[in-house]
Amino acid sequence: MSIVTSLISILLQLVGAYLLLNVLYLLFFALAGHRSSPAVPSSGGSKRRMCVLLPAYRADTIIAETAPAARRHAYAGVADVCVIADGLQPATVQTLRAQQINVVEVFFEKSTKGKALFSALTELPAGAYDVAVILDVDNVMAPGFLTQVDAAFAAGYRVVQGHRTAKNLDSPFAVLDACNEEINNHIFRRGHANLGMSSSLIGSGMAFDYEYLKQLLQDIGDTPGEDKELDFSVLRDKKKIAYLPSAYVYDEKIPNAKVFATQRTRWLATQQEFLVKYFGEGLRQLRQGNIDFVDKILQSMLLPRVLLLGILGFLIMLSLLWRVGPSPDFWLMLLLGTALALLLALPKRLYTRQVGRAVLHLPVALSAMVLALLQIRKAKTSFMPTPHVARQVDSAASSSLK
Repeated sequence: MSIVTSLISILLQLVGAYLLLNVLYLLFFALAGHRSSPAVPSSGGSKRRMCVLLPAYRADTIIAETAPAARRHAYAGVADVCVIADGLQPATVQTLRAQQINVVEVFFEKSTKGKALFSALTELPAGAYDVAVILDVDNVMAPGFLTQVDAAFAAGYRVVQGHRTAKNLDSPFAVLDACNEEINNHIFRRGHANLGMSSSLIGSGMAFDYEYLKQLLQDIGDTPGEDKELDFSVLRDKKKIAYLPSAYVYDEKIPNAKVFATQRTRWLATQQEFLVKYFGEGLRQLRQGNIDFVDKILQSMLLPRVLLLGILGFLIMLSLLWRVGPSPDFWLMLLLGTALALLLALPKRLYTRQVGRAVLHLPVALSAMVLALLQIRKAKTSFMPTPHVARQVDSAASSSLK
């Protein structure tokens, strides 16, 4: 065996060990997600004062639909809606204010959601609210969402993540995105919560103690991954993030491969950013026994699942053509393990023909993911928001919750 072949064999062994870690992590928490869930707190006593924050970056059409919907949300206590207007038209701002929706206008040379949120919190009256609820501009809260959030805070939590779920299932990519969301909910939220660990934040459908959020956002900077920054900061403070599996927030799913690539580019860039930023901190937290923080580092090391499937498929073919490194059986075992983890994490209500047809678009999704990898540097230097359109909650998506 030549030196080059030996080196390639060693490299493939190392790659195999890394991919095995990915598969074992997914399988472990996919199984944990089927354990009995902790009891959801019941509401009682005085209701906390809520401020529902809706950052809106040049999204005039969609915010005109979602902000009034948030204001109509039934809650027994105070629940004010605040739109953070970044680049909205004056007419849109005027219309929102006429509907008794608070609007805080912000102006940045480089826009980020984190800076917009902090600006709003500093401008709103001090001491007026107990809880800050963060929604994306396209989000719609399902009935009872704020009531369940209030109950979680009554139980002593200071950070809560709701169950974000699909608002629409009107394209193959929207269906794939919906499946991805639910798999994430099962593995990174329900699976962790069932083991007494902190759930992962998503970026919307989440709630914080109002003053604590203001403290967390003080040094948020220009990162496009404010949810990851918040995640690491909360876990570094050793505070538990609760998950409310029946507190639904409807979220618009991507329509096509182009938007998929844009969204994944931003996600990959933030994942890489925070792995580099907090890896050393993770070693220090490990010595202090902060398992939740160390787990967050592990999550940052995981490959996107579409990419994991594509790489394993390639390695199976490579090992059949060139017998170097691990055997084809090893790569096949990892591929089957990944598929099993995804099937275990996918809710039974999504075992449908519509999902089966959407799976046929996975090769296109893989191509978009490769494109996203090539554009990571672009995401670090420019704001890449996901485009949204005004739409009602899809009846098919809504019924999938029942």
